[in-house]
Amino acid sequence: MLKLLLRTILKLLYKVEVTGLEHYHAAGKRVLIIANHTSFLDGILLAVFLPDKLNFAINTEIARNWYTNLVKPFVGLFVLDPMRPFSVRSMIRYVQQDKRVVIFPEGRITMTGALMKIYHGPGLIADRAGANVLPVRIQGAQYTPFSRLRGRIRLHWFPKIEIMILPPRQISAPTDVRGRHRRVYAGQVMSDLMTEMMFATTHYRRSVFRAVLNAMRLHGPKHVVVEDIRRVPLNYRQLLTQTFMLGRIIRRQTKAKSNVGVMLPGTTAVVVSLLAIQSQGRVPTMLNYTDDIRRIVAACELAQLTHIYTSRQFVQTSRLDTLLDQLAEQLTVIYLEDLVAGLGLWDRLRGSLAARFPFLSYYRGAGKVNPDDPAVVLFTLGTEGPPKGVVLSHGNLMANMAQLAARIDFGSNDIVFNALPIYRSFAVTAGALLPLTAGVRTFFYPNPQHYRIIPELVYSTNATIMFGTDTFLKNYADYAHPYDFYSVRYIFAGGERLEPDTRRIWNEKFGLRILEGYGATETSPVLAANTPMETRPGTVGKFLPGIEYQIQAMAGINRGGRLYVKGPNVMQGYLVGDKPGEIHKPATALGDGWYDTSDVVSLDKQGYVTILGRARDFETEL
Repeated sequence: MLKLLLRTILKLLYKVEVTGLEHYHAAGKRVLIIANHTSFLDGILLAVFLPDKLNFAINTEIARNWYTNLVKPFVGLFVLDPMRPFSVRSMIRYVQQDKRVVIFPEGRITMTGALMKIYHGPGLIADRAGANVLPVRIQGAQYTPFSRLRGRIRLHWFPKIEIMILPPRQISAPTDVRGRHRRVYAGQVMSDLMTEMMFATTHYRRSVFRAVLNAMRLHGPKHVVVEDIRRVPLNYRQLLTQTFMLGRIIRRQTKAKSNVGVMLPGTTAVVVSLLAIQSQGRVPTMLNYTDDIRRIVAACELAQLTHIYTSRQFVQTSRLDTLLDQLAEQLTVIYLEDLVAGLGLWDRLRGSLAARFPFLSYYRGAGKVNPDDPAVVLFTLGTEGPPKGVVLSHGNLMANMAQLAARIDFGSNDIVFNALPIYRSFAVTAGALLPLTAGVRTFFYPNPQHYRIIPELVYSTNATIMFGTDTFLKNYADYAHPYDFYSVRYIFAGGERLEPDTRRIWNEKFGLRILEGYGATETSPVLAANTPMETRPGTVGKFLPGIEYQIQAMAGINRGGRLYVKGPNVMQGYLVGDKPGEIHKPATALGDGWYDTSDVVSLDKQGYVTILGRARDFETEL
């Protein structure tokens, strides 16, 4: 009766939704139930919403807390003493008695909202006991006052809580792996399983704009999210007001579902433009203004652009007058300054009103947006041959953001410093959209080559996360004061190989490690990355969850092979020049959806990826 009463109360207050109960019943009797630890409510939630009488493994400190008494009447408790080396053995024997045992592999309530350190013990218990592992994701409880995120995120008294049960798995170490190595192996499998669970249970199948609106609802309309060199921060409501004002103009000037060109540097204006285009069901097409004129013209033709939005000040400062004059002969070039000057009081009032009802305004502007609809068009870098137009869907971008969030902790207390140009995939996904959808404040700077200025700005903005290539990071280190990066938690590098000297100087001068990653425009873009909890210098980290890969042997190469990938973050396809408007979906000999990276990589036993080079270079040598 007490269990039924608690279930009724919790369901009424938090609208608790449980999915995947069929997986619970399929797991059998000897089961280790693993769950992420979001709040003090977690134990009660699992005890009252999962069938049967469960057994909870807790440490001696938790056993002494008052809230443990709340669940004692309808659960079994197995107290683990972390100071006793034989506690794990006792736990293994306990599970072997065909028990259903709940354990939180993190060992503590999250302090970040993301996964914390995963201990090896639970993996070893599942391995030695021969138990099925049942992953359970608790989502929503971290936003209650019963979490440990007060002061980090905006808390809600009664958010919706979801309990998502995934199919059972087995952790079975190879027979030749023994002792400490077996414990480490089982612990690593458990860590990977938890990461996969976090990604698989994320609702990423939605539009980017709707994700931004959901973030505003969660963090509040007055939560500041973007700022640039003008030092005029915008909160969600101010950002959406400008977005809808510009969106109404774009709606009148362009056709529905058409590609719309954007040629802007890294400022709040480029974020407003990108969202404004999406808010009206159009597709922002980001143009590389540093490219050769012929390639830019070819890119416009490939995307069938009729309009380009840019800034008069930017064009003059960057000396792009010749380029824009040439483009103006084929399409309509529109300057944002002219649009702002033409806005009347009624336009501003309508934009403000639309921002007050953003979900309705978005639906009226874009209609029903499918996750597989194009969200952005980017062009591959390179100087040889015509540009390739890469079409990334809303689902592609949202999937890659969810993959990153499953491995890296960040929150609304973080400040991202993004100086990468927004025509690059990583700058769009990780540097602009991911912070917007996670309530993270982003400071945009228009030129990553201002090596003296950027360290000072990172210092003055108290940035905690920044991005760069090896070239940029090396030059920042040369000009920066040793204290300029005092507030930085994470530095992510990609785009080119990170040299050992760059890694060394950042470690010695600033006390920071650089987390190197790898990806491609076609994969939204991140495929693998070193993370705060799993990093190995000289590699690009491990593949992100949800990515399938095959490494095919190549003649004359003894180590590694050609990398093929498949996953929800792999592009919709390329724009085809001789077939206007048609998207050529990725396909290889492995089947539809597989993308040939043309990179040669190797994979070690722990799953770390090393880039060996481009396939064409090896073929040339042969």
